[in-house]
Amino acid sequence: MKGIGQNFDEFLKEQDIFDEVNELAAKKIITYQLKQAMQEQNLTKSAIAKKMKTSRVAIDNILDPAFNTSIDSLERFAYVLGKKLTISLS
Repeated sequence: MKGIGQNFDEFLKEQDIFDEVNELAAKKIITYQLKQAMQEQNLTKSAIAKKMKTSRVAIDNILDPAFNTSIDSLERFAYVLGKKLTISLS
């Protein structure tokens, strides 16, 4: 460990958790945005489930960053909200 002033990304890589942390952060951002859109449109989880023709438990899973949600599920959720899921590489 380099110590004080060390780049946080380098620290995460040193701890061998860089990819895991970045993946979880991305999932948290996406689920936050989905929840915000739901609030803006006054939609409940039950209403989203009905529009997606799925269960409320499935919606809870999609909104759980720790759950392994498929890109297809995220795209369908976004579509129901009138949004489009965009993924990019950098």
